[in-house]
Amino acid sequence: MVAQTRVHLHTLVLLIFFVQLSQPVCVDIPSDTDAVLGKGTLLTCISCMKREEVKTKTRVDWYYTPKSEGSASKIHILTHENDKTEKSGGPFKDRVTWNGSKDYQDVSIEISNVTYNDSGLYECYITRKFEFDSYTQSFLTVKNVTLKVKEKASEDPAALYSEIMMYVLLVFLTFWLLVEMVYCYRKISKADEQAQDTATNYLAVPSEQKDNTAAPVTE
Repeated sequence: MVAQTRVHLHTLVLLIFFVQLSQPVCVDIPSDTDAVLGKGTLLTCISCMKREEVKTKTRVDWYYTPKSEGSASKIHILTHENDKTEKSGGPFKDRVTWNGSKDYQDVSIEISNVTYNDSGLYECYITRKFEFDSYTQSFLTVKNVTLKVKEKASEDPAALYSEIMMYVLLVFLTFWLLVEMVYCYRKISKADEQAQDTATNYLAVPSEQKDNTAAPVTE
């Protein structure tokens, strides 16, 4: 009974460990800075929370500053708060979509039908209010994305190298698997041959010698 209880405890510990490993992990990745004319682009903004157990109210504001030689005013694109998105009037009103997560760690937006006029600086303002037992504290995080619109998509050398390495690794693993299969086959065949030789030699020995080998030696 004690052994069975220990087995259940160990199983429970392993389950808790795997549940902890399966929880999503926030990774701060940079946004794409190149967009193709006439297509959609994703402006990535990641703001990881270190204290997820604390109650938090989050407000997200996106701004756009046109790319021009002179001074340009900042244009408000949208506000997202309490699972509601409020779009501002302007060139992005019918082309911008909220693409963030429910926990407000990913607060990205997507712009469709990109034009040359969309090139410029995009700013992501994340305002968090942490509600503690006795007080409330606010933090502001600002992240910038400089977007450049191109007529055609440029080839990404990193993606090309990754694809080449994937095929090289696939060929290597296939060759290694074939070598292991041949090695195991030869090893099994050799073991079968040795077993057959042993059985043949044993059957070839006369019955008198078999009995003599089993008889005890006395002086």
